[in-house]
Amino acid sequence: MADNSSGLLDRSRTIAPAGYNRWLVPPAALAIHLAIGQAYAFSVFNKPLGSLISGDPAHPAATDWTPGQIGWTFSIAIVLLGLSAAVFGKWLERVGPRKAMLAAALCFGGGFLIGSYGIHLHNIWLLYFGYGFIGGIGLGIGYISPVSTLIKWFPDRKGVATGMAIMGFGGGAMIGSPLAANLMTHFKGSAPQGVAPTFIVMGIIYLLFMQWGVWTIRVPADDWKPAGYVPSQEHDALITTANVSADNAIKTHQFWLLWVVLLCNVTAGIGVLETASPLIQETFSDAAMGVGKGVTAAAAAGFVGLLSLFNLLGRFFWSSASDKIGRKPIYLIYFGLGVILYALIPTLGHNLQLTLFVIVACLIISMYGGGFSTAPAYLSDLFGKYQVGAIHGRLLTAWSTAGVLGPLIVHSLSEGRKAAGFTGAAAYQTVFYTMAGLLAVGFLADLAVTAVNEKYYEKGPVTPEAGGH
Repeated sequence: MADNSSGLLDRSRTIAPAGYNRWLVPPAALAIHLAIGQAYAFSVFNKPLGSLISGDPAHPAATDWTPGQIGWTFSIAIVLLGLSAAVFGKWLERVGPRKAMLAAALCFGGGFLIGSYGIHLHNIWLLYFGYGFIGGIGLGIGYISPVSTLIKWFPDRKGVATGMAIMGFGGGAMIGSPLAANLMTHFKGSAPQGVAPTFIVMGIIYLLFMQWGVWTIRVPADDWKPAGYVPSQEHDALITTANVSADNAIKTHQFWLLWVVLLCNVTAGIGVLETASPLIQETFSDAAMGVGKGVTAAAAAGFVGLLSLFNLLGRFFWSSASDKIGRKPIYLIYFGLGVILYALIPTLGHNLQLTLFVIVACLIISMYGGGFSTAPAYLSDLFGKYQVGAIHGRLLTAWSTAGVLGPLIVHSLSEGRKAAGFTGAAAYQTVFYTMAGLLAVGFLADLAVTAVNEKYYEKGPVTPEAGGH
């Protein structure tokens, strides 16, 4: 029974009463993930941030920020996402999702506000600290806060549950990209490129929007199970009915194989998403397509939004499919098909096949999103649901690493090709071939995953409150 003297944010105040409809929980998760998923739309800010002094993205001033400098903002946010998820994972399991979601909202919204001041002062370090560091902490806590809750509500449909929890993050750019573009246009007359006031408005909007998740989230009682649910291992020998703690999980080779799997998947996908807007504009420019036929900034923003839609749909579709065919086989599909598609992108760009280019990019991103949403269910299969949120948080350090590695590969290889005189699709050719190679490594890592040894299992009963000790 909940302690009536406890605070509104305490876990005990979020325990659902008997007969509670578990389908009321996913909207709370979506409220958080649709907000923090704005991070995937950050590339919409790249060109405006790079022309705050000159006012002309095509002819930046000497004191304007370079693409590499701006790219670090996104990388820092992703690094802090993984680190904060790892650090605060066990705390989340102990205090519950409501307190964690509020912390995420304050950090993510506050990061925009601090970042706006850095943009106003043209101080990139303040932008790094605001959107990157503080906002990144909000990303990490917000990302993992609904996941373990939904797995507990849907033990019979873990893939569907994690798809519902994480698909909002993939779809965040679908809202964030046009919102940012429209706000920057609206404020362009009052501030350089309209970016600083856009950050202020978006910070306030997201802070308020995330409150829906904070105050509507519920957790099941410790002994709750869906009606008629009987744990089954029939379709996948990797699934365990035991539990492994977060501290023991990182001692297993299965955890580190999945770490490599996630690293390869994210590094490849983030390389596309982080540069999506400039990538399609440069590949299908007026010079390549003919005057007036190239991809405009507005069309590129639409492309970013389309990728966000497929990122969202892929997270639900592929993770739901993993309930039927298993987590390991679904990752083999991600990587095996991904190698072919990544290697195909440069050819499509070189031949100016815009429609096929967009279709292939959308399919790639759908599997990239699927890789994220299937990971928590994979972890729950291997390690049980006891501290799956904390284990998931530690796994996300692979995302932190990829947040640096992906943009670094993209910028170093593409800028090197551009310096050598290559333009359009040719400038990004080595990027996509390198990413295809990474996916091949991920394929081999997933192939090596086996069931966890029983010596790592917890002895005796476990409760969620134990997660913080």
